[in-house]
Amino acid sequence: MTKITTLLAVSALLSTTALANAETLRWARAGDALTLDPHSQNEGPTHTIRHQMYEPLIIRDTTGAFEAALATDWAPSADNPNVWVFNLRQGVKFHDGSDFTAEDVVFSFERAKQPNSDMKELIGSIKEVRAVDDYTVEMETDGPNPILTSNLTNLFIMDKGWTEANNAVQVQDFEGGEITFATTNVNGTGPYKLVSREQDVKTVMARNEDYWGRDQFPLEVSEIIYTPIQNAATRVAAMLSGEINFLQDMPVQDLTRVNDADGLMVKQAPQNRVIFFGMNQGADDIEADDVSGANPLADVKVRKAMSMAINRDAIQKVVMRGQSQPAGMIAPPFVNGWTAEMDAESSTDIEAAKALMAEAGYADGFSIRLDCPNDRYINDEAICQAAVGMLGGIGVKVNLDAKPKAQHFPLITDGKTDFYMLGWGVPTYDSEYIFNFLVHGRESDIGTWNGTGFDNDGIDAKIKSLASNTDLEGRNADIAAIWRVVQDEQLYIPIHHQVLNWGMAEGVGIDVDPEDQPKVKYFTMK
Repeated sequence: MTKITTLLAVSALLSTTALANAETLRWARAGDALTLDPHSQNEGPTHTIRHQMYEPLIIRDTTGAFEAALATDWAPSADNPNVWVFNLRQGVKFHDGSDFTAEDVVFSFERAKQPNSDMKELIGSIKEVRAVDDYTVEMETDGPNPILTSNLTNLFIMDKGWTEANNAVQVQDFEGGEITFATTNVNGTGPYKLVSREQDVKTVMARNEDYWGRDQFPLEVSEIIYTPIQNAATRVAAMLSGEINFLQDMPVQDLTRVNDADGLMVKQAPQNRVIFFGMNQGADDIEADDVSGANPLADVKVRKAMSMAINRDAIQKVVMRGQSQPAGMIAPPFVNGWTAEMDAESSTDIEAAKALMAEAGYADGFSIRLDCPNDRYINDEAICQAAVGMLGGIGVKVNLDAKPKAQHFPLITDGKTDFYMLGWGVPTYDSEYIFNFLVHGRESDIGTWNGTGFDNDGIDAKIKSLASNTDLEGRNADIAAIWRVVQDEQLYIPIHHQVLNWGMAEGVGIDVDPEDQPKVKYFTMK
């Protein structure tokens, strides 16, 4: 399909609403939500779409501060330090008119702990969720958890009756290709209702006129038309032509062009996300290389050499056009545990890298497949292409396999990739979140995105202790010790911290959210 034909197709999709309708947000980005099941996938764009229709107990506003959602207030119990008490918002209705009560909260948290849930690491410290009455919930944790609330901002609440009536109690098996009623249907309490959805084509939402926050938030958008447009040039063309009026995943090469166009602007902010490569060091042998009977990635010298071969400054300058910050650790600067010293530890040194390869017995290099998404992160495939050339400089011959995120992510969670790109945001603003998903050894309820094969009992125990350590000085010391191991073992190859650029028509008012999760109820429309 040609670029012009693609743009015409997109134009046809978006033409369902007159361009003059100022209350319609015509929103595009590179990829679609993977699923609408609230607990199936812990992925940024997926959460973003669900945030318009479902709600958690607590959200973060556009500054990153906590804001009451379905809970009006929360605090540790005065009688038991292991218990948090949440008072729920009264008078809230689900989209079908049914009442929101504590029973729905208990049900949703129990559902989110199921094996197929991608949210279970977030609530692993919770032993029990119980309804005290219709509008009071207690959460008992395995020891005091001072940062429990930070883990709840993307934990959406479902209607127990609706979910049971539609045979959707079991969380969707996304990796297994399962489709359930909750995959394509929504009954939330959020500010927008689902009107229609065509996966990877278009999702339409309409304002919930009975929303509990109708007088609390601007809610000036009456209709949302969300259109995933994978091709970068087509996305920009749609923005310039007026077919869309809000664009995420703005191509860095077109920032000036869009910002200089009449009636358009680009807003920018650092993102709470790091882009990096993962390496399977745990297997005795791997399938994606040409080394027989051995795993070159199991040698830390090889992993360090590969990191030293990556020229992050060149990627920043050439691929990202300055719209990134080279990274030396897989934590963004927003996060507790990040240090400037560790974030400066990645350096490019080709000769030293070649020496390490020789010491490891791979002076002649080896070949390996790199799995990369092509519709998830800013210039993701272009970053991978740049890395291919850089790694070739030390004899690592990389075969690049780029595919949409819906096919890419299961390779990681199912352990079917040995060398891969991943990006990680930290909605809790604490290193525990990173460790739970990416460093702890892979088990049924923790370490689910750790594709490295790294598994250290001592580190695992230290990670699990973070959830109940109320000695913040000692907890921070443990976090620093875990990071030291992550750095020394070169579990991952950090590339950069992303910078967000949102394109919008001048009449669209919203501040850039560091989580890259715009919540449309905050938008103003002129």
